[in-house]
Amino acid sequence: MDTSLTPSDSSPTTTPAATVRAGNGTRPGFGTLLAVDLWERFSFFGMTAILVLYLTASEARGGMGMAPQSATAIFAAYMSLTFMAGLPGGWLADRVLGARRAVLLGGVLITCGHAVLAVPVTGSLYAGLLLVVAGTGLVKPAMAAMVAGVSGEGEGRREAAFSLFYMCIQVSALIAPVVTGLLAERVAWHLGFAAAAVGMTAGLIQFALGLRRYGDVGARPPRPVPRPEAAAMLRRAGLATGAVSALLVVPASYGLLPLPLVLAVLGLTTVTLPFWYLRSLRRTHALGAAHKSRLAGFTALMAASAAFWMIFAQSGSVLSLFAERHTDRDLLGFDVPASWFQSVHPLFVLLGAPLFARLWLRAGPRVDVPVKFAGALIAAGLSFLLMAVAARLAEHGPVGPHWLLLVYLLYSCGEIALAPAGLALAATVAPPGSTSRLLAVNGLFGAVGVVVGGQLFRLTAVLSPATYFLLLGTFVLTIGTTVALGTPHLRRLLGGPAGPR
Repeated sequence: MDTSLTPSDSSPTTTPAATVRAGNGTRPGFGTLLAVDLWERFSFFGMTAILVLYLTASEARGGMGMAPQSATAIFAAYMSLTFMAGLPGGWLADRVLGARRAVLLGGVLITCGHAVLAVPVTGSLYAGLLLVVAGTGLVKPAMAAMVAGVSGEGEGRREAAFSLFYMCIQVSALIAPVVTGLLAERVAWHLGFAAAAVGMTAGLIQFALGLRRYGDVGARPPRPVPRPEAAAMLRRAGLATGAVSALLVVPASYGLLPLPLVLAVLGLTTVTLPFWYLRSLRRTHALGAAHKSRLAGFTALMAASAAFWMIFAQSGSVLSLFAERHTDRDLLGFDVPASWFQSVHPLFVLLGAPLFARLWLRAGPRVDVPVKFAGALIAAGLSFLLMAVAARLAEHGPVGPHWLLLVYLLYSCGEIALAPAGLALAATVAPPGSTSRLLAVNGLFGAVGVVVGGQLFRLTAVLSPATYFLLLGTFVLTIGTTVALGTPHLRRLLGGPAGPR
């Protein structure tokens, strides 16, 4: 899941047109932003492709020698934190830093995080991951605001700009695992992390050199907090961060605090946060019956979507381990690195997105948001039922790569259907002035699925992989079927002038 391109209701919209586009429809600075995002996503997808493999590799091979259950839980915690970091990061970009400085500061933090991971020093793992999380939380909302600013206000221009950025994300996701995976698995694990740092550094340099091309876009926060209040809030945030680091991160890094305890606290926080956030949103808005109804439908669909992301997010952890340990990766005498399988999904998205776009146009309003959610959940459930068969066959020896290819195909179809529909639903049902927060909630439910999936993999300590895949696949398939059967009711909840189509 990638929520980096969620348009914001706090994005700059008052910038003079002359500063964001030149004659003949060109957009100065748009190409630079495109390149920066390519590099940032390269660093992100490159690292996620090798993280679990590095954590589970033996110490003799330069890895951490962790059990698969612990490694997948750490991966899930990292992924969920990147989703949640967009909340404070977006607030800082909107109210304190401005989009430009948020991108620069976030990019520096990401680069430092990858650099820390590239140094084989005891205790560097969690510090490096947290630096990457903090930087991603700053970069992604700010980058979305910059894209919205330079794309202008013309008919369809903003939608076209975000669509192009989405496609570029898939290009990065396609290339990054190939580069970092080859370096990490064939040369040295830390060299793979270093490659991600080099990519982010290149993006930062390109962004800094192109600052003059953006005019006034992102130069200042759209709704700045008064300076004394901002300074006080930043001090409190710094103290809170220091306290968390001192009480949790540093002790966990040196084995002084049980890792399961830290992950349990994070998991509980992740699961409760989106529901608390929606409740607080309802309290701060005097909502009529129609808006309450739409928010109820939104909450139901978002809770269901967490089951999709629960399975989807295991691609970089559980399926990577399956590719490494139970898949025949011999291709004409070449042993394909396990991390390269992470490039299959974005390839399917690039090929399938235009076909699905045509399908949605032909189907019209019959295929609305509830139908797309149901289809995505059913596809995700079926993918794990396929994995149950593959895992059973793998008990007798490595299986062919076609099993993983079919699973990634189902994942891709599900993402193409659910991810854009979820963003559109959040923007549609948001109460006035709260679009950014509803878009953030969409990401929070993704984080719920990610962290729950990471914890559930611990069941493989007592269950066979085939049984694990069968249980999760059946569970998600049941949720998808329930959404499909409840489509008429969900349509009534989401209906009205602001209901999605």
